[in-house]
Amino acid sequence: MSETYLPTIGIECHVQLCTKTKLFSEVDNDARGKSPNSCMSPVDYALPGMLPRLNQEAVELSVRAGLALNAEINLDCRFDRKHYFYPDLPKGYQITQMYHPIIGAGHVELPDGTKIRIEHAHLEEDAGKLSHEATYSLVDLNRAGTPLVEIVSQPDIHSAAHARDYAKELWRLMTHAGVTLGDLYNGNMRFDVNISIAKPDSDQLGTRTEVKNLNSFRSVERAVEYEIKRQAKLLDKGEQVVQETRGWNDATGETTGQRSKEGAADYRYMPEPDLPPLHLTEAMIEAQRTKMGRPLSETRAFLRQFVSENIVEVLLDYPKLTAKLHSLKDYWLESGASDQKSDQQAATHDAWLKKIANLFSSVLLAEENTSLLNDELPSDAQLSDLMAMVDQAELSSTGMKEVFLKFFDPEMHFKETRMIAKELGVIQENDLSTLEAIVDAVLAKPETKQAQADYRAGQTKVLGFLVGQVMKESHGKANPSSAQTILKSKLG
Repeated sequence: MSETYLPTIGIECHVQLCTKTKLFSEVDNDARGKSPNSCMSPVDYALPGMLPRLNQEAVELSVRAGLALNAEINLDCRFDRKHYFYPDLPKGYQITQMYHPIIGAGHVELPDGTKIRIEHAHLEEDAGKLSHEATYSLVDLNRAGTPLVEIVSQPDIHSAAHARDYAKELWRLMTHAGVTLGDLYNGNMRFDVNISIAKPDSDQLGTRTEVKNLNSFRSVERAVEYEIKRQAKLLDKGEQVVQETRGWNDATGETTGQRSKEGAADYRYMPEPDLPPLHLTEAMIEAQRTKMGRPLSETRAFLRQFVSENIVEVLLDYPKLTAKLHSLKDYWLESGASDQKSDQQAATHDAWLKKIANLFSSVLLAEENTSLLNDELPSDAQLSDLMAMVDQAELSSTGMKEVFLKFFDPEMHFKETRMIAKELGVIQENDLSTLEAIVDAVLAKPETKQAQADYRAGQTKVLGFLVGQVMKESHGKANPSSAQTILKSKLG
C-alpha cells in the first residue's frame, strides 16, 4: 500500500431468535437436521388469504436483546414491508421494521473498553436458503419466516481486530441473554460487514462495500483485512471503489462481487397493513430484564476477580460454566460455609473458584472432553467437597482431575465426592504413623540402600526415586509431600 488509509466499518448482525415457532406462523422454528421444506405452513408459502400472526415470544426475546445492548426499548413500534424479490421468500416482500423499530440506540463495550454504538435493532422475518448447482438452483424454505433481530452498528469500528471482537461480543451478549442458540454453523447469527477506506485527513467517508453472510468471527476479521487491501490497491491506482454487495470465499480468502448495492428506495418500503402497531409496557420490559439474569459485564467482572484474562475470555464463551461458578459462590454464602466478614474464608473460596475455573478451561474444554458439556454439570456440593479434599491433601492434582471427570458419569450425578474418590482409589494416605511405616519398609529394602547412601553423600536428586518407591509401596495412595518430609527426616 503506497498510501495510508483509515478504514471505517459498520456491521449488521442477523440474530435468529430461539423461539419455538416462527415469527408469523405456528410451525417449528428449529430446522436443524430436518428435511428441506418440511418446516412450512400456508402462511410461509404465502398462499392466498393467509395472514401473519405475531409471535409474542419473539417480541419478548427482542426486548431482551435490546436490554443486552444497553439500548432504549421503544414502547411503540410497527412493521413495514420491504419488497424483496428473491425466490427464497414466496411473498415477494419481507416483513420488517424500517421506520419504527423495537430497539433504539445503544452500545456494546468490547473487552478492551472500546464502545461501539448501536444505531438500532429491528425485528423481522428471515428468507429461505438457495443452493446453487452447475445448471440449476434449489430452494429450502425452512428458514423463511424465522424471527430475526437485525442489529445495526454505527460505523465506529476502524480495524479488522475490532470487527472480530465486536462480532464475538455480540454473540456472547445474545447467548448469555438467552436470545439465541448462537449456533454459527447453522446460521443462528450472520454478519454483514460494510467497509470503506479514506485518507485520515479526509472529512468524507469512502465508497463502501458490503460483504454478506459471514458466519464466523475469523471470517469477519479476514474479510475486513482483504477488503481494506483490495480497496487500497484500487485507490492507489487512481480507480474507484464500486458500491456493491460482495461474497466471501473462506477457502480462497477473497471477496467477489455479487450485485450492485441496493438503497432504501429500491426496496419500496410501505407500512405492513396486516399487522397493527405494537405497544409495549414498562412492566413487560422489566419482566424480561429479570428473566435475563446477570448481565455479561457483571459476569466478566466476577471472573476477573480470580482468574487471568485469557481464561476469562475462554469461559465467557460457555454461559453454562459461568452460571455454575456464580452458583458456587451463592452456594457457599447460602449454606453458611462462607462468612462474608472473614477475609480468610473469602480468599479460600476465591482460590477454590480459580481451581474449578481452571478445571473447566483446561480439563473439561480439552479436545477429548468437550462432549461432556452436553451432560449435567457436577452439583455445587460435589465441586465444593472436591476442593475441600484437595485442600486437606486427600487428593493429588491427578486424583482431583480423575474425580472431576467422573462427576460427568450419569451414574455419579448424585454420589458424594468422597464416595467417588474411594471407588477410584485416589484418596491419599495422610496418617503420619501409617506413612512412617511405609517409609521404613522402603528404607529396609536392599534395592534402596545405594540411593540412601547417595542422598547422604549430597546427591539430593535421588530423593525422587525414594519417593517413587514409597508411592509404589502404598499403591499410589501416599501423600508425596508428606512422604518426602519423612524421608528427609530419616535420612538426616
